[in-house]
Amino acid sequence: MILARAPIILVLPALLVCAGTCLPALWLVLRALDADPVELLDIVFRARNALLLANTFKLVALTLAIGTAIAFPLAWLLTRSDLRARRLLSYLVVLPLAVPGYVMAYALIGLSGYYGFLRHWFGVSTPPLYGLWGAALALSFYTFPYIFLNLRAAFLGMDPALEETARSLGKSRWAVFRHVTLPQIWPALVSGWVIVGLYVIGDFGAVALMRYEVFSYAIFTQYSGAFDRTYAAWLSLMLLALTLAALRLQRMATRRRGFARTGTGAARQLRPVRLGAWVWLAGAGIALVVLCTLGLPLTVLVHWMRFGLAALDVAALAKAALGTAIVAAPVAALAAGLALPVVLLSLRHDTRLARMSERLAYLGYATPPLTFALAMVFFSLQAVPVLYQSLALLIFAYAMSFLALAFGPIRLALLQIGTRQEEAARSLGASPARAFGRIVLPRLRRPVAAGGILVFIMVVKELPMAWILSPTGFRTMSMNVFARTVEGMMAEAAPYALAIILFSSLFIGLILKYEGEGRS
Repeated sequence: MILARAPIILVLPALLVCAGTCLPALWLVLRALDADPVELLDIVFRARNALLLANTFKLVALTLAIGTAIAFPLAWLLTRSDLRARRLLSYLVVLPLAVPGYVMAYALIGLSGYYGFLRHWFGVSTPPLYGLWGAALALSFYTFPYIFLNLRAAFLGMDPALEETARSLGKSRWAVFRHVTLPQIWPALVSGWVIVGLYVIGDFGAVALMRYEVFSYAIFTQYSGAFDRTYAAWLSLMLLALTLAALRLQRMATRRRGFARTGTGAARQLRPVRLGAWVWLAGAGIALVVLCTLGLPLTVLVHWMRFGLAALDVAALAKAALGTAIVAAPVAALAAGLALPVVLLSLRHDTRLARMSERLAYLGYATPPLTFALAMVFFSLQAVPVLYQSLALLIFAYAMSFLALAFGPIRLALLQIGTRQEEAARSLGASPARAFGRIVLPRLRRPVAAGGILVFIMVVKELPMAWILSPTGFRTMSMNVFARTVEGMMAEAAPYALAIILFSSLFIGLILKYEGEGRS
């Protein structure tokens, strides 16, 4: 422990995060308490709740399994092997982050069926891909880059001398992986699992298109239809209980582990593993992943663009893109600026506030976006009416909801940097702030930027909060896609959906740059 007491510059952001992320849970409790005791027993012990719980668990488990099976070999190949064009391939692998989940689901549905692409172009008719496997494929194709980015950062941050020393002691490759490599990348893997798992729990678009009932779908149905909002509030509380359990498991899985080098010298240069004849198999696997996760949704959108290009309103499209950027940029800056002190407080000061602020940030991310937005509406109308339907409220809601996305790169960087160099600077008379600013802060520029860009991309694609909290007359690109899609205007929606992908892809390359490309 470097500091005996947490400085105020770390405490204040943590308090703000606690307050901002507690608002949805507080609103849910108030709504849930509207039920009388008899109704409460009926709500909690409904048989449908067990079905929703089982379906949610199956969807999360299958999505994580598929996503990890894709991300892990890709991360190793693109950081440890002698594969050529690794920067370009890394960019292509991360690009699915630019594709909204509902577009990925729509593309998978459009691939099958009597009127699907396979029958239209190849004369092959396959059953429509609905249900658990359809939802899991759509979500894993969209979310696996989160796991890939965390693993890639971990591989790039490792000192190759650790594995070389183990090999020199006679350990097999499998033993080196189990006892050296896996413990080093474990925090990144768990962080990726948590981010993806929480996203899957709160997703609505993909599961709705795939007709697979989980908690988020049931909550959206109850709220949007105004059938039973008390029941919806209890469903949301059950969902948040699952989140707390997942965060508890994450803390148990990563605590009491050391990841930083004890020496002060430079890390040894990595000697890439020669693939030899396996290079063709590796290239074919990467090509298949890019084709399924990027080529498929782009093909569907280009198909619809043929019909909507003639009636495209370029001015309206440009206005929507500008409005999206006006919201996404300050959200990214605010989220990254809050994430750094919260993570630093959690790692350097094991206090109740530190633990609470980090857990509540993940709780905000796991809260269904519709529930979060409605809670913010309730808060603004009851406490600060001037904020109702303002960009300030929308930006604050986004920052509190997506703050956890910036935690992964920052946490991993701080774990790998360690505290020994700061302690040495302190022993030579440097103040805590000066030691941190001269030694740690310059090495955090890349991970902080990577976390901010992840938030930026998420905001560009987000729909429910923008739909509810945006000022009158203000529309983002995602709102334009949704408004046209629900009316069956697929050709008119295609330009906005394609613009979201192109708009997001411009910033995805920056993730690779700031997340650690210079060390590869």
